[in-house]
Amino acid sequence: MNQVVASAPGKLYIAGEYAVVEPGHPAILVAVDQFLTVKVSHSETVGTIHSSHYSNIPLQWRRENGKMIVDERENPFHYLLAAIDYTERYVKECKKELSIYHLGVESELDSSSGLKYGLGSSAAVTVATVRALLKYYDLDITDDLVFKLSVLAHLSVKSNGSFGDIAAATYTGWLAYSSFDREWVREKLNTHSITALIELDWPAFMVEQLSPPEELKLLIGWTGSPASTTSLVDQVRAKREAKEENYQFFLQESKSCVEKMIRAFRDKDLSAIQKEIRQNRLLLKNMSESTRVPIETSALQTLCDFAEQYNGAAKSSGAGGGDCGIALFDRKASLLDLVSKWEEHDITLLPLQVYTRS
Repeated sequence: MNQVVASAPGKLYIAGEYAVVEPGHPAILVAVDQFLTVKVSHSETVGTIHSSHYSNIPLQWRRENGKMIVDERENPFHYLLAAIDYTERYVKECKKELSIYHLGVESELDSSSGLKYGLGSSAAVTVATVRALLKYYDLDITDDLVFKLSVLAHLSVKSNGSFGDIAAATYTGWLAYSSFDREWVREKLNTHSITALIELDWPAFMVEQLSPPEELKLLIGWTGSPASTTSLVDQVRAKREAKEENYQFFLQESKSCVEKMIRAFRDKDLSAIQKEIRQNRLLLKNMSESTRVPIETSALQTLCDFAEQYNGAAKSSGAGGGDCGIALFDRKASLLDLVSKWEEHDITLLPLQVYTRS
């Protein structure tokens, strides 16, 4: 069999962070034109998994009684192997015979020095692996299938996120998304086949591709300080219990804000979008103060404050605590001075564009 190749883009959150981990609370994301690529080719005896993203040494595996066998002591590939596991379970339900293969990963989602930009590499490697294996086994591929298999893989490794990064890597473009009831999915997984579960409507799950106003320009700044989404989400969850009333108010206000922003996208109203970006920044700052979890770092505040001086609407992107900030402008605005000010404060403009799969 010839080599098959599949890619998945990185992502950035525009609005709705933290609230989106709760079912039915929307967020807006974009897929960006930096990619993670997976290549799969047939092998007769021993398979390998190789990624310079994780390690320069290939991880070897073999198949026994239809199962992939890996020495867990040598395994840095948790998300990737979970993606293989759930995709192969689906492949077997489709009555396809499993084979042995070499799988390679190439990533553009980190800096040249290996630092993470916060573009969602775990989601991208999962989505690209699922797509590549479905293609390798010559199965029909739909975005819903790829998304749900990728989600099941992440649930199996105890991911605490919203899976919005998986949605962006799967559906691409500008995206409105709300997460599903994960307890419902876990319960159904105990009583349904993978195929049957994928065919069900998942409660509270919503995805809608958005078309931005023509005059909207998105700038992405990187603070040079990687952050851990998993750790920050855990911190918010641990501290919300003491101030549950504040957290519920945050959820309610975030949902209202993002729903207004979604309507503004539909109406092609840039000023209304910018207004809700500013409101979402304020909500996140208030939630950060309530939980004492650092979301908008001093570098991110600098990024946002400078953008506001040039009539942009800016905020942290994703879990915050470092990584990237985003700013939305009118395309006619001259922003060379802003970029210079960012650079003077060690904020790097990332030359990324929104990616929509054709």
